[in-house]
Amino acid sequence: MSYAEAKARYAAIGIDTEAAMATLKNVPISLHCWQGDDVRGFDTDPTKPLTGGIQTTGNYPGRARTPEELMADIDQVLALCPGTKKINLHASYAIFNEQNGGWVDRDQLEPKHFAPWVEFCKARGLGADFNPTFFSHPMCDPLTLSSPNKETRDFWIRHGKACIRISQYLAEELGQPCTMNIWTGDGFKDIPADRMGPRMRYRESIDAILSEPYDFNIVKPCVESKVFGIGVEAYTVGSAEFSLNYAAMNPGKCIPLMDNGHYHPTEVVSDKIPALLTFFPEIALHITRPIRWDSDHVVLFDDETREICREIVRCGGLDGRVFIALDYFDASINRIAAWTVGFRNVQKALLNALLTPEADLKALQDTDRFTELMVRQEEMKTLPFGEIWAEYCDRCGVPKDGEWFSVVKEYEKTVLSARV
Repeated sequence: MSYAEAKARYAAIGIDTEAAMATLKNVPISLHCWQGDDVRGFDTDPTKPLTGGIQTTGNYPGRARTPEELMADIDQVLALCPGTKKINLHASYAIFNEQNGGWVDRDQLEPKHFAPWVEFCKARGLGADFNPTFFSHPMCDPLTLSSPNKETRDFWIRHGKACIRISQYLAEELGQPCTMNIWTGDGFKDIPADRMGPRMRYRESIDAILSEPYDFNIVKPCVESKVFGIGVEAYTVGSAEFSLNYAAMNPGKCIPLMDNGHYHPTEVVSDKIPALLTFFPEIALHITRPIRWDSDHVVLFDDETREICREIVRCGGLDGRVFIALDYFDASINRIAAWTVGFRNVQKALLNALLTPEADLKALQDTDRFTELMVRQEEMKTLPFGEIWAEYCDRCGVPKDGEWFSVVKEYEKTVLSARV
């Protein structure tokens, strides 16, 4: 079937495919830098294990080892993915060189340590998001912002404040809002004797971080929850209730961030999006794929990814209310392919949502025509979506499905295989 025929099929149900593609082309999605090097970063010994609830599995050849290699890999992904992109950075990806004075600890980071990333983004028309790195560091005791040790808390508060300043710098330099996500792996392996104390300290620490001046119009601090993690199976300080309540009690200072791997297996973030947007002007998302827990598998074009994107569209999230980022890391497969598959699948899911006659389906629901609603929803699944997606890729100047993987294999052969 040609694009013209597919376009006509969608027009028959009231969908303008041209408008859908034009809308999607301007939706920014943040590509996470840490898929390229297994969350190693550049500020600690890469031979030491990750700590603080972070773990990656696999040892596929070709991991990026330097900023230059990571940037080259990101360039390859950008060339294979349609739409508008941002880069999502962790503080541990600071770049130290002679020009900026060399290595400093995380509580002494400055905007100058991210100037190379700004140059990278400016040359490609990208925005940037940012994350303090509260893991894989000697000052995790193993707690950070909730530690009973004031020296530990103060170190991480200084780190958080430094990240606020860096986020402001990124937003001003790149002319786009910068979300700055606060997540820690703080918690306990077994049943704690005190649940409230760590949360009170956590609250006070975040208060201290957000006391650093910033322009909330362009810097969007986020508070991200988690249900549990490696080594914190019994209790997580930054639970969903804590994080949502903190954001709700601090309007104009921070927004909630939901990672769809950070909830119980029977919970779905797609259902939570309209619940939060009922009360919050803005929210942020980390889109991943959990398998039984926060396993950060590569995002697929699966039911929940499609439903997340449908709720973003249904709720008006593409008008700047929802900040979208990816968050997964798989070291068992080609990392360029992992990045590309996940990014393209979120784009696919958003396009699929934009090609859905939501107003008609809502009218069926509101008039109790549930049989017809089910029939229409099922029939939507066999419409020629693939032809619209292929046309969108063509117009964005990137390979269609079936064409891009050969580029990745050639890049592995000529570039990745040389890394040992």
